[in-house]
Amino acid sequence: MQKTLSVINLRTIRQNALKIRKKLDGRKFFAVVKADAYGHGAEEVSRAIEDIADCFCVALIEEGVALRVAGITKPVLVLAPPLDKWDADRARFYNLTVTVNSAATARLIGDVPCHIKVNTGMNRYGCSLKDLPSVLSALKCGNVQGVYSHLYASQDAAASRAQLELFDRAEALVRAKVPHICAHIAASGGLLRGGKYLKDGARCGILIYGYAPSGFGSSGFRPALKVYARRAQFTEFAGGGIGYNRATETYGKLSVYRLGYADGFPRTVPLGEKTLCMDAFIKKNGSRLQCVMSDADEFAARYGTISYEVLTSVTHRSEKVYIR
Repeated sequence: MQKTLSVINLRTIRQNALKIRKKLDGRKFFAVVKADAYGHGAEEVSRAIEDIADCFCVALIEEGVALRVAGITKPVLVLAPPLDKWDADRARFYNLTVTVNSAATARLIGDVPCHIKVNTGMNRYGCSLKDLPSVLSALKCGNVQGVYSHLYASQDAAASRAQLELFDRAEALVRAKVPHICAHIAASGGLLRGGKYLKDGARCGILIYGYAPSGFGSSGFRPALKVYARRAQFTEFAGGGIGYNRATETYGKLSVYRLGYADGFPRTVPLGEKTLCMDAFIKKNGSRLQCVMSDADEFAARYGTISYEVLTSVTHRSEKVYIR
């Protein structure tokens, strides 16, 4: 097999999920499995923790449909609002819960169950506090199952407090019309902040996979993914270059591994000699199977990004192998 191997430990993912469940102390656990469960495989991860999670969160209708086709029966909340009638119809057919961010979206979804998204400062999705009454007026109360927001800088205590105060006001407006709703503002950072941020539940993504958002420690949570590349050639150095680069030294034996930037590993992170090619990299000697990513935080620091981007990139052209 020529693909890279992504070895994913579902036992570790379950252990991480159980730690989250304990921190929530009876509140709802929204397990975020968008972007193919951050590269870990949404269907397999969801099956592995369906008995632990209360609800799954995805970014797109298509991701929700994939979970239903895979046999997931727990509620599925789609975080991006539907953009047209086709989105609303598919959500209704596959029993998905949608996000409402405006009065127009409220009118679009008809009788589809929903959570209202309020913009408290992230400025990504969500209605403003002043527009919330018009959103509520456009909705059928029986469809509203929750109200939520997202902390834009959960590591910043002052910014988080300001957002929580704004969300409290939004929650009160919604509860006045629909008393029995689930209110949630915490993602992984909010969960680690704890206290009042936990509300009725939390949406946790990166912690499930063993990492913490910026500004927080991941103590007690373990990474579940390692990526390996197979050696495709072991040969004598013939002089000239290393990949597309001129060699600056004389080498002995060289190993060529079947992995490159088309596999989600950027050229700016050296894994061997010089830079990566599209589909391969070269290294002195080396074993037949080379672990190329075991710590996304460490890899991200070398790349100048965050673990989220690394995890969703390095598995997209990979064969996933699960430890159960």
